[in-house]
Amino acid sequence: MSLLLILAAVAAQPSGDETDRFRQCAALAQKDASAGVEAAQAWQATGGDIPARQCLGLAYMAMDRAAPAAVVFEQAARAAEAVQDQRVTDLWGQAGNAWLVAGEAEKARAAFNTALAHGGGSDDWKGELYIDRARALVELGQPDAARADLDRALELVPGDPMGWLLSATLARRQNDIAHAALHIAEAEKRAPGDPNIALEAGNIAGLQGRLAEAREKWSAAAKGDGPASAAARAALEANPPGDVHQGNGTPQ
Repeated sequence: MSLLLILAAVAAQPSGDETDRFRQCAALAQKDASAGVEAAQAWQATGGDIPARQCLGLAYMAMDRAAPAAVVFEQAARAAEAVQDQRVTDLWGQAGNAWLVAGEAEKARAAFNTALAHGGGSDDWKGELYIDRARALVELGQPDAARADLDRALELVPGDPMGWLLSATLARRQNDIAHAALHIAEAEKRAPGDPNIALEAGNIAGLQGRLAEAREKWSAAAKGDGPASAAARAALEANPPGDVHQGNGTPQ
């Protein structure tokens, strides 16, 4: 589950008597997704409406059923729109994230557009929405629009290492290596030891001809078990010490 979904689940709590039930349902969805689905559906059947749908979406996400989750989040968002419920922005954001996980970048962008159009929320929340819309725009092959969103996000949430990482990666892909180097350094300051950041730092150093530093960064990233670590190990194999073709094997 993405950071934005987790933040929304915690911060966008229903008001009044629904609060405790939503928290219990959301906690159950994370502990036992199938039980969470059953609890959310039972709540819906007794008039749970918006918070019950939101919990059902969280349970589907916990089951790696991103597309059904996105549909449920959108249903909850539309229900919130109908009654001018303040949770509408959060719900559209959750829908967008779920569509991203499902590989539906166009639907994700549409959901993020709607979330931002509703306005409201803190600068942190808006910044996260801009970051996630940028991810969708990259998937859609619109790097200039993604750059505009990332620049806006970095103004709103300068402390978020993910924004700096995505900005650095986009700059590298656009062959703006100086820009990429500056932004990956900012990411490293904010999240030292993060394998995704270390991988990208190695990629950028390799493209700058600093193979020894690149291998140091990749070696740090390679210590984990996730996709970034696997990519770092591949980069190390493709760029042995002393290789004059620096950066040949860096992942894209």
